[in-house]
Amino acid sequence: MHILNRLFKRKQIEKEVILADHPAKEIEPAEKWKAVPKYIPAEPEAYELVSVIATAIAAGDMPESRFAVKKIKQINPEAALVSTVAVSLATGDSEHSQFAVKKIAKK
Repeated sequence: MHILNRLFKRKQIEKEVILADHPAKEIEPAEKWKAVPKYIPAEPEAYELVSVIATAIAAGDMPESRFAVKKIKQINPEAALVSTVAVSLATGDSEHSQFAVKKIAKK
């Protein structure tokens, strides 16, 4: 038993020495990263057209129905470009792979 304990102690000491020789890289705090929203508010000029089209589609065969559009948002062009480039690089030559971008952040 004593021999096994000595062998294990040496391995632990060697691991500690190896870790001490190679310090870990410091991770930057998350405060420096800013989340890029997937959607941004639409321009005020587009509100009327978008709301008329959306309510017409939602009403369907019921012309007496009423709808109130509270928010109109559009896809953030920066987020769309970044996600397209990232997924294109990740897929490489695999045409049948699928990816979902969950979060985008920038410094």
